[in-house]
Amino acid sequence: MRPCHVVEIITPKKYVLNGLWFGPQKPKQVIIFIHGLTGSAFSARNITDALRDSQTAVITFNNRGSEHISEFKQKRGKKSVWKRGGGGHEIFTECDDDIQGAVSFARRAGVKNIYLAGHSTGCQKAVYWASKNNGGRGVKGLILFGPLSDYAIALEQDRNGKLAKSVAYARKLVRAGKRHKLMPRNLEPWFVCDAQRFLSLYTPDSAEEIFTYAQPKKNPRALHFVRTPTLVVLAGNEEHTKRPAKEIAAWFEKHTRSRRFKSVIVPRVGHGFKGGEKIVAKSIRAFIKGI
Repeated sequence: MRPCHVVEIITPKKYVLNGLWFGPQKPKQVIIFIHGLTGSAFSARNITDALRDSQTAVITFNNRGSEHISEFKQKRGKKSVWKRGGGGHEIFTECDDDIQGAVSFARRAGVKNIYLAGHSTGCQKAVYWASKNNGGRGVKGLILFGPLSDYAIALEQDRNGKLAKSVAYARKLVRAGKRHKLMPRNLEPWFVCDAQRFLSLYTPDSAEEIFTYAQPKKNPRALHFVRTPTLVVLAGNEEHTKRPAKEIAAWFEKHTRSRRFKSVIVPRVGHGFKGGEKIVAKSIRAFIKGI
């Protein structure tokens, strides 16, 4: 069993997000964990366990991309309304509001040293938030576990031009005012989602396409805005891409504008970093100590 406290995060736009607080109640620092696509506050337990210690608390929470299809409550005065959400219907740019809610919650709890740790799609969200908030002002650093481009993955998996056909169909739905209609399975082999999320995940110019290593000439503007210290942790046996981890690490080295940057490749582990927890924990502690 893992002892924890249940927390309720209210975002600036009054969305109610449920979360868990692991570790000491009065820590030296807190790490806010941002789960990946269709994840939840219970995701990647091995990673979050590696993050917490006697001086470090970890907050996990359901952002609006949790699970495949879900609903979230938004407070409107004395009343509340429920909005459609989940990874399949999430509007990516709303992650800024979700993360700010978690950061403000940690600050109100009296913690001054706050870090953001994103896993998978949570990495894009952490960088996007930092790009919209003075390069990450308000947090001490970013920790990115498995930062991959969904667009790059789709290009690798594309067969017989199916990606282009799917994109065209999704654009047609959006133009018809049906942006939240689910994509048909015969066109959409990568992930069950609506038209607007499909375009967000799998087109080269979307706000979500932050790690642009599949587009050598593209300027990764969101990443360039990030100034806070950043740690990138990559899986040596990443199963979601054929691209070598060393190549992705080199891309980050080339494009980061962070005041302090470090990349670590954990050998012989997949996207979930199972089996590499000791290396992960050691790398994080060294990163925090060096800031």
